[in-house]
Amino acid sequence: MVELKNVSFRYGMEESGNLHEASLDHVDLTVQDGEFVLLTGPSGCGKTTILRLINGLIPHFYPGVTKGSVTVNGRSVQERELYETALQVGSVFQNPRSQFYNVDTTGELAFGCENRGLPEKEIYARIDDTVRRFGIEKLMDRNIFRLSDGEKQKIACASVDVAGSEIILLDEPSANLDHTATLALREMIRLWRARGKTIIAAEHRIAYLWDLIDRAVILRDGKILKELSGEEKNALTDEELSVMGLRSVTPEAPDEINLPALKESDRTMVLRDFVLSYPGAKQPVLNLPELRLAVGEITAITGANGAGKTSFLNCLCGLEKRCRGTLEYEGKRYDRKARQKLCFMVMQDTGNQLFTESVLDEVLISLPKDMAGGKERAAELLKRLDLDGFPDRHPQSLSGGQKQRLALACALASGRKLLLLDEPTSGLDFAHMMETAELLKQLRDMGTTILVVTHDSELIRACCGRKLSFDAR
Repeated sequence: MVELKNVSFRYGMEESGNLHEASLDHVDLTVQDGEFVLLTGPSGCGKTTILRLINGLIPHFYPGVTKGSVTVNGRSVQERELYETALQVGSVFQNPRSQFYNVDTTGELAFGCENRGLPEKEIYARIDDTVRRFGIEKLMDRNIFRLSDGEKQKIACASVDVAGSEIILLDEPSANLDHTATLALREMIRLWRARGKTIIAAEHRIAYLWDLIDRAVILRDGKILKELSGEEKNALTDEELSVMGLRSVTPEAPDEINLPALKESDRTMVLRDFVLSYPGAKQPVLNLPELRLAVGEITAITGANGAGKTSFLNCLCGLEKRCRGTLEYEGKRYDRKARQKLCFMVMQDTGNQLFTESVLDEVLISLPKDMAGGKERAAELLKRLDLDGFPDRHPQSLSGGQKQRLALACALASGRKLLLLDEPTSGLDFAHMMETAELLKQLRDMGTTILVVTHDSELIRACCGRKLSFDAR
């Protein structure tokens, strides 16, 4: 059993007086053995903080001030060593790359058991059992860093399963997964449920697991706003959920949304000879002799994990040196280096493009150098993206959704004509997803051409007028 009693938490260092606002405020939560509980609510509401308190990353990795008690099977997490809690609690993070310790997939599955000193024969037996039940035979003995995001997520889930954790924590596990990979994740969760595992998931995209959960806990501003039992959650409509700030519980694949790639009336830009191959690969990751895209529109780029969508954006914005194609845009031809000044890209892992010591400074460095009134413009953008309360916060201390919105603020500040976004709503709740959609439509109306790599059907319906599907290679 997992129990939080009157828990409050603030990130930061008490000794230096550098404490942030409360992330949790007098939270009481009990999760019974074998129960599947969903934590949901706006970005930054405290979902991830609760998971970190349960698995011991708070206080052993993330410093801060904790009040109240957190216990797992009757023992205080705060008073135990991190490795002791890890014997009972397994975690799957939003970005599985951050939890890998090996280069090969089989070694990663064995890692947790090896750390516990289990006999080699038992380790292999556990791996074989997990691989068979999860159907991941084709992923064994592979280089982890050559896997798609969906395949990495499967390995992260499988490593928790091999370790035999009785309590499994999932932090936005579907954030970067395509529809097929999300269904595979659902099946893994269903298998855990059948084995009586205790599961706690922090998630915005709730459609794929809504019928599996026993209870939904809705948080806001670090407090539990509402708890929904099985009967209560099943009685809610999508309209009622949206009023509560939650996403739809009606599953929909992007492929089911019918939008044209181009219309006859569209002005177009032309990509020529965009070819990208990696050393030793049997076929190119990207092979586009010619591709026309609509100018002044929002085009969704869809397709399975590993189909080359992110590589396409990297090539288009000039980040990929091995791709030397050209872009014809508004009567001019742009080579790779010229495209770097034409495009602004919001990356899938936004933490990789945040460099300064404060949220305000991050926006300021993205503004044109000759712009007057830079601070006022930066403050205005932060307010538009609901970040005006964090100007002095370090960007890396923000939640995943807040980092995503900060990267969008930087994109708006840049004023570039081509805006490329890689999964811009992966960590966003319903309200902020809709705000993002409205911002993109405003930018489109100002003449910006926008390409969005996304698996988010709700975002596509909210703002995209064109759709280009990439086939897995």
